[in-house]
Amino acid sequence: MDQWLQILGALMVLAAFVAAQLRVLQPQSYAYLLPNLVGSAILAGLALADHQWGFLLLEGVWALVSLGSLVARAFSTRTGTRPATQA
Repeated sequence: MDQWLQILGALMVLAAFVAAQLRVLQPQSYAYLLPNLVGSAILAGLALADHQWGFLLLEGVWALVSLGSLVARAFSTRTGTRPATQA
């Protein structure tokens, strides 16, 4: 079962990344941020269970950054401000 979860988590992160690189999705969009959050959280949880500390660090930070971006996006939508874009 862990293997299927790893594949699912990895596919979620990779699909969002590829879509952003092909300019199908914007990196600030919910459609990009949500799969990144869910996929990296799945992978971080599995890394924690298996005591894979380097992988946990990578995926944990990825999940936290995605969560922070989602919160910022949701907050900016409610207040009418736009999130900062990267050059």
